[in-house]
Amino acid sequence: MEGKCAMNDQSQRLPVKPEAVVEYVSELSPADLNDLCDATDEAIRAGGGFGWVKLPARDILERYWKGVLTMPARMLFVARLDGAICGTAQLITPPRNNEAQSFAVTLTTNFLAPWARKHGLARKLVEAVEKKALEEGYSVINLDVRETMDGAIRLYESMGYVHFGSHPYYARVDNQVIKGRYYYKVIDPQAIAQTP
Repeated sequence: MEGKCAMNDQSQRLPVKPEAVVEYVSELSPADLNDLCDATDEAIRAGGGFGWVKLPARDILERYWKGVLTMPARMLFVARLDGAICGTAQLITPPRNNEAQSFAVTLTTNFLAPWARKHGLARKLVEAVEKKALEEGYSVINLDVRETMDGAIRLYESMGYVHFGSHPYYARVDNQVIKGRYYYKVIDPQAIAQTP
């Protein structure tokens, strides 16, 4: 009996690792929408709000995320830490009339709230996007990022994304012009090598 109690005491002292998962979603519950807006607020405050510099009103954020779900050309992926949405990534597919670039998709709005970092979710988001893109028959993923986003740049480069260009006037934040970096990754080399 004493051994059992000691094991329970010991297990209570061990830190519990939070559950970190990523999923593709086509709808959001009211609680999920609230979590997503909170995470977006936190990301914007931390300087990574995928275009927003100032916090938009909550109703604007809610309309934005609801709109994403209604757009056929966008796929939304969410990161969850212990069930709460803490970040996202979107995959944008090419319009049907763009046959010349029908093999390529764009990764965008990839962010995590600062409190959810260091749990491997950033990498899991990109991996989920890549897997879905392959399943949908795409061969190349394109993305762009501010040059000040050191963590994102390290992540993308460590995952095989190739920096192919820069834009000297990519963004303006706090009255400062920031350069942008452009990346691509071939996720299906055989499809790229094929000729019609």
